[in-house]
Amino acid sequence: MNNYQQEFIEFMVESDVLKFGDFTLKSGRKSPFFMNAGAYVTGEQLHRLGLYYAQAINENFGLDFDVVFGPAYKGIPLAVVTAMALQELYGKEVKYCCNRKEVKDHGADAGNLLGAELHDGDRVIMVEDVTTSGKSIDETYPILMGAAQVDVKGLIVSLNRMEVGKGGVTTAQKEVQEKYGFPVASIVSMADVKEFLHNHEVAGRVVIDDEIYGRIEEYYEQWGAKE
Repeated sequence: MNNYQQEFIEFMVESDVLKFGDFTLKSGRKSPFFMNAGAYVTGEQLHRLGLYYAQAINENFGLDFDVVFGPAYKGIPLAVVTAMALQELYGKEVKYCCNRKEVKDHGADAGNLLGAELHDGDRVIMVEDVTTSGKSIDETYPILMGAAQVDVKGLIVSLNRMEVGKGGVTTAQKEVQEKYGFPVASIVSMADVKEFLHNHEVAGRVVIDDEIYGRIEEYYEQWGAKE
């Protein structure tokens, strides 16, 4: 792992975004960990979040693109802070664009998109917090392509949960990649998180001790994906 990835893992814990314990997911699975990107609420947290996304985008996809697109709702602030961070870190000027859950039917910005207007040939990087089922991409990809014939260069998420997706074999990230034909990457994976945090103190406490580590291992024996 790079330094920024290790810092990002600690950042998720410090921000109370990544938690360990007993959680019931929307899928009904009983998980020993849970991620809630909605817990990034301060200016400092959002600033740092954008910097981590920008570094991961540069590492995985380079900087040859025009627009950062974030699916509503959590993808909206992600697209904004990432666009700002790309300018701060690399002097890369990009536009941001997001979809609306409810189509606006009045005003100069009527329609189902917020931010930059998309044009044929625009090169787009999509940003999401985490992909557990691919549902948000299934909803927003047709909106993107309906607005213009854009070229999606990739999707970046903060955490690869490394669990089987809807198909029950590979991860949701891999399913999205295979379905739509663009690469999908993450800032870190749960394998990175598990190994880095095992008996490692963050803000004076160990969040993955031997007991939690064992429970995570058991979880992946049942729900882990074959990449």
